[in-house]
Amino acid sequence: MVRQMNHLHPDTRHVAGLPAEERLGHFGDDRWIGYTRALDALARMGQLLATQAGRIRPRNMLVVGPSNNGKSTIAEKFMRQHPRRTAVEGDRQIFSVLSVQMPSDATVGRFHALLLDSLGAPVGQTRAVDRRGALARKLMRTCEVRMLLVDELHNLLCGPVSRQRELLGLLRYLGNDLRIPIVALGTRDAYLALRLDDQLENRFQPFLLPHWRDDAETGRLLASFESVLPLREPSGLGLHELRSLIVSRTDGLIGEIHQLLAAASVHALSIGRERITADDIVSCSFEAPAYRRQIMERELRS
Repeated sequence: MVRQMNHLHPDTRHVAGLPAEERLGHFGDDRWIGYTRALDALARMGQLLATQAGRIRPRNMLVVGPSNNGKSTIAEKFMRQHPRRTAVEGDRQIFSVLSVQMPSDATVGRFHALLLDSLGAPVGQTRAVDRRGALARKLMRTCEVRMLLVDELHNLLCGPVSRQRELLGLLRYLGNDLRIPIVALGTRDAYLALRLDDQLENRFQPFLLPHWRDDAETGRLLASFESVLPLREPSGLGLHELRSLIVSRTDGLIGEIHQLLAAASVHALSIGRERITADDIVSCSFEAPAYRRQIMERELRS
């Protein structure tokens, strides 16, 4: 009897037809799941790019959420939607959107170096901070950068307050000088960092990515995940019984949900089952965030 596998996305059905051992490596693949809040974030970012580039005081956006809850995935999706391209003249690359990650040991000089590296420019020959900054801004204009993405903004708090203020001042200056919007992403600490600079804080509109709860929206998310897991039978992940168990085990974090479902799929397939059950969710190799914290705290006390 041929299974229709109508619960699967068409692109996933051919994978589900493979032998079990050949499918095991597919469950952990990175996937874009276009849930409502992520699509709203992308739309807001696209609106900023379309309306704020070139303005004297452009508006900015701060995507805030707990760690492992999809912020960087949204940024990567936006970058794929706006890839760099070669100018018509063929003499340079055009970066509509430039992306960098705030390091934990950031300084003004290191941040300029990150900008230059993202632009594909050599850094070694330009060591003076002022010259490095001037070169970064010049190249950003030449490459027609219209938006700056700064991921992991909360890392800014790792340095002393004086350095934090310098970096925030640099972000404000870049936005004003280049007339481009800035989209920053980070945890709650990113918002606390912005509060050190009143002018900058007022220009950043927060966009929250909260924990997932046991509700219909999470059910739709889990149904989307189920459609790309190459298991031949439907699991009903979005229904209340499994949904509540998944949310409980993952602290409602989308990154943890992805890892749990991958581990549960492998567990099910390893015992010849073509769907995920409550037993797979509980018995698979996934370690819940709360359990990992308990282990770490126990080790630190010993």
